Amino acid sequence: MGLEQEATSRGRSSRWRRATLAALITAAVVVPLSAAARPTIPAPVPAALAPATASTLRAAYDANRANAARASRMAAAHGDRERAAADRALAAPTRHYLAFDGRGPGRAAEVLGDLARADRIAVLVPGSDTSLDTYDRFRAGALALHRRLEREAPLGTRTAVVAWLGYRTPDTISPAVLTTGRADQAAPRLREFVGDLHRIAGRTAKISLLCHSYGTVVCGSAAAGLDVTDIALVGSPGTGARRAADLHTRAHVWAARGGGDWIEEVPHVRTDLFGTTVGLGADPVSPAFGAHVFAAGGGGHSDYFRPGSVSLANLTRIVLGDTKEVTRA
Repeated sequence: MGLEQEATSRGRSSRWRRATLAALITAAVVVPLSAAARPTIPAPVPAALAPATASTLRAAYDANRANAARASRMAAAHGDRERAAADRALAAPTRHYLAFDGRGPGRAAEVLGDLARADRIAVLVPGSDTSLDTYDRFRAGALALHRRLEREAPLGTRTAVVAWLGYRTPDTISPAVLTTGRADQAAPRLREFVGDLHRIAGRTAKISLLCHSYGTVVCGSAAAGLDVTDIALVGSPGTGARRAADLHTRAHVWAARGGGDWIEEVPHVRTDLFGTTVGLGADPVSPAFGAHVFAAGGGGHSDYFRPGSVSLANLTRIVLGDTKEVTRA
């Protein structure tokens, strides 16, 4: 096959994939999925906690670990061995949570590092299909970032990472992933959480939001007026906005997409379809969006926080404020 024919073939293949995805979007709205829901997993209500401050951290950590241990016992009694094991791991003495809720898909906000004394704080916001059952893969990215920050932070700079599973994420194959609905519900929670972090670490602490996949939609919904220095969008299907300026934030807005990320094939549209606004808007790595686009290497959709990756190196520099060393795409 000649180069011209090969290019034509690739173009047809790309158009076919986009047309197929558009059809799937339509089908998801017109014919909602009817998969059976997982049976409700019993768990205790979240622990009653005092307002978050540096002085209440230890009590919050203890109470949330105890809640996770109780959730594990309740799940085991219910016969859900998978969730019981997940909750048991979450209840380990070395784990620190600002929040924990074992009910349903679950929620958690886990702290890595000395949050009360941190100068630089990274908050990871996950995408679809993240729950307590899949939490380990989300936490692995937070751990990789935390280790790299500890290695590369300048002398005297203290860092912390928070894995914020603070909302009910949509399923990857579901109507909810095609709209901003879940993100709009999550945004007030994220705004409140950032306020808690400033109350704990002080107003001078620099907070960066590192948002992955559908998590970038959450960050886009929460961005207006949020007291953070940087918002990094990786593997984004869109934020619901046409351009970075529409996020109404003073934070630096960054964006990246790995060379092997399938999200590139998602149509970046936002339209009214049968009375529902479908699609998540402009591609954040496009020049028209106006974000600072940085290199992410050739990784796939789940590789942005992989140890040794180009994307993790650049995210580390963003969190540390070493933005002149961020490699651009």
